[in-house]
Amino acid sequence: MLQMGDEVVYFSAVFLLVVLGTRSATGASLLTAFLYVFMVMFRFPPVPADQAGRVLRPRAPSGGVPVVALRGGSYDAPENTLAAIREASRNGATGVELDLSFTADGVPILMHDETVDRTTNGSGPVSNLLLVQLKKLDAAARHRLKDKFSGEKVPTLQEAVEECIRHQLTIFFDVKGQPDKAASVLREMYKKFPVLYNSSIVSSFEPKVIYKMRQTDPNVVTALIHRPWRLSRFTDGTSRSPTTSGQLWMGILDVLLDWAHHHVLWKLCGVSAILVQKDFISLDYVQYWADRGVEVVGWIVNTAVEKDYYQNLLKIGYITESLLEDCDPRY
Repeated sequence: MLQMGDEVVYFSAVFLLVVLGTRSATGASLLTAFLYVFMVMFRFPPVPADQAGRVLRPRAPSGGVPVVALRGGSYDAPENTLAAIREASRNGATGVELDLSFTADGVPILMHDETVDRTTNGSGPVSNLLLVQLKKLDAAARHRLKDKFSGEKVPTLQEAVEECIRHQLTIFFDVKGQPDKAASVLREMYKKFPVLYNSSIVSSFEPKVIYKMRQTDPNVVTALIHRPWRLSRFTDGTSRSPTTSGQLWMGILDVLLDWAHHHVLWKLCGVSAILVQKDFISLDYVQYWADRGVEVVGWIVNTAVEKDYYQNLLKIGYITESLLEDCDPRY
């Protein structure tokens, strides 16, 4: 876990920055003391290490590292479907990553995008469609193997959870937003299926989602998702802002967010893991988090070379779109 020496360094740095900015030692002392008290009072302790280990280090069938199928393995079967979950189990995954969304009538379902256009034969925002309308859509309509999986339906969250439990798969719940609603729904799911405490993890890019989940049920294993430069750049590296000033400002925010992930947010939320974009992970990075009792999981690892690197050098779990063959590398 984080050593006291680290905390001294972090709060000393805050003190010095405030002194330089305000030229007031008194003001800097008060602000630093307030931040320290806030962290002590409002942070959540992580779940017990043995519980986190059961979730993050389940025994792989081949004796290797845990392999999680993104959206159930979106290259091997229609994403976020029961068919994908079954295929992932058949192909040797230890777990599946599933995206939580909500219908217009408030039913939790699986869907990555805000609309159904990319993955089904329907159109429009998920939030505008009732469950009965979603159930009429073909979730395989736009998949490369649509003939094999024709007629696959959009599943509810409970249907997906039951399928994962049936196949003894670890679940990585990916929550995009709506922290209050998501935390409430997931808590009910954990109460209904207590096995989830030792076989699932709630993850999000949004710290407020994870903090709310820990508030709602502190016994749930959680993880922050992180990609450096996410605010200023798209996944292909191109800038999100058309102006130089916008690029600079977003870059500054990215630096601050990265610092916060590594020094504040993980401890405030009491996470057990951090899910990081694959290209930013090294042995030193894995060790940095291991010293703090946090597991690192890489995403999205799609080629044989990358998988070998994770299996044999880093020796950590990873998330992939396919368990059968190489597919497009993600950057």
